[in-house]
Amino acid sequence: MAREEGRLDPALAPAGGPAPGFQAFSAEAALGQAYVAAEPLAAPDRDGAHHSLSRRQAAAICIVGLVVAIGMALAPASGLVGVHHLFFAVFLLGGMTRLAAACTPLATRPPPPLADADLPAYTIIAPLYREAEVVGELLENLAAIDYPRDRLQALIVLEADDTQTLAAVRALDLPAFAQVLVVPPGTPKTKPRACNHALERARGDLVVIYDAEDMPDPGQLREAAARFAVSPSRLACLQAPLRIEDPGFSLFLPSQFRLEYAAHFEVLLPALARWGLAFPLGGTSNHFKVAPLREIGAWDAYNVTEDADVGFRLAAAGYTLGVISKPTWETAPTRWSQWLPQRARWIKGHMQTLAVHSRGRIVRQARNATALVVTLAQSVASSHLHGPVMAVAIVAAAVDYWPDGRFEIPAADLVLYALGWSSAALAGARGVLRANGAPKALHLFGMPIYWLLQGVAAAKALHQFVTDPHRWDKTLHVPRSGRVRL
Repeated sequence: MAREEGRLDPALAPAGGPAPGFQAFSAEAALGQAYVAAEPLAAPDRDGAHHSLSRRQAAAICIVGLVVAIGMALAPASGLVGVHHLFFAVFLLGGMTRLAAACTPLATRPPPPLADADLPAYTIIAPLYREAEVVGELLENLAAIDYPRDRLQALIVLEADDTQTLAAVRALDLPAFAQVLVVPPGTPKTKPRACNHALERARGDLVVIYDAEDMPDPGQLREAAARFAVSPSRLACLQAPLRIEDPGFSLFLPSQFRLEYAAHFEVLLPALARWGLAFPLGGTSNHFKVAPLREIGAWDAYNVTEDADVGFRLAAAGYTLGVISKPTWETAPTRWSQWLPQRARWIKGHMQTLAVHSRGRIVRQARNATALVVTLAQSVASSHLHGPVMAVAIVAAAVDYWPDGRFEIPAADLVLYALGWSSAALAGARGVLRANGAPKALHLFGMPIYWLLQGVAAAKALHQFVTDPHRWDKTLHVPRSGRVRL
């Protein structure tokens, strides 16, 4: 059944009449039977995160857990050795991947620019929820994009119960290329569900996702369009680098967040793209060809990291991913109360993605299975293992030191720790340099502490994966003009 377009709700229109392109849906239309029947992905007909684990996966986890518990009870020393070997393998894989990525050069030839007449139609989708304070800045940033206005469509996607953001948008003078859509009430209330709703109204051949706090480079759309034009037809998505703005003060979390993003988006993803491997996309600034995106069913509305999932869905369908150079600037969480829920949601979403694709086509595709292991599987495993193993190692070292004042740490473990930190530091420093920044030694030496904090987020993620898998912990943003400078 085709969707029924709702009429313009006068209560949502800006004073003096609706802004150009403003579309909203009245309560009657949103709750009408025809509209409810057509709700996006209300009853998924494909495998996805609405099934956290299959029966086989749940049974396998129970059996493995039982065997491990019995083994630890009967032979605790051997059990600890097994965990140690697992830890060693996971972190060796992560260290070698980062080291190889840091040694992989970037592609040097930018695509030739396209003339305005050759540029394809482009749709921007910006899903917002409780973003009244920053929606004005977002629209200013979108208005600064260098792209022909007659080929540009921006869909600002709001939730029906988000009255504050609706009121903030009502007070704005929207640019002519911007259109506001209100997602009808329903579940799950997630970003990918809103994106799916908007995709059905996208008129562009290409589509890009931006978040509320994003400030994309004005030339980013032109670069993506040019890259698609000269690339093989199976290229379905391009990821722009996400760069964290300098907050103006050296708090621990923002500095580590910035370093982490630099290593990931400036070093790891370009290397994976050059190696021809799939990778988890970032939550924003991914540029898609619309046709392949629709072919795979768009985003999984139940996955809380739909970006990571959709990249592997495209890869499983035979498409490839790439990167571009013009960045999108973002702000970092400055408080623990901001960082922890966001990081836990990311880890939980990666667990969802890993669970879905480990029972799908990817495990039968050697290259894509390898990519899944070196990205998501390694990341999820390290997040959960690092904290407990390091806690045990610290206790064991203290017990060993107490009698004679000497440490006896195995040489292999020292090599692993040195490799893990140095490869991460090299990737981080190289990423900061590629982003035209200056790496700071204090930030590099702070990474092991940051890894321990990720263990706390991993514990929260595991708990939610079991008890509340589709919960979307909202990250709060503040305007750039309102950020405190210390």
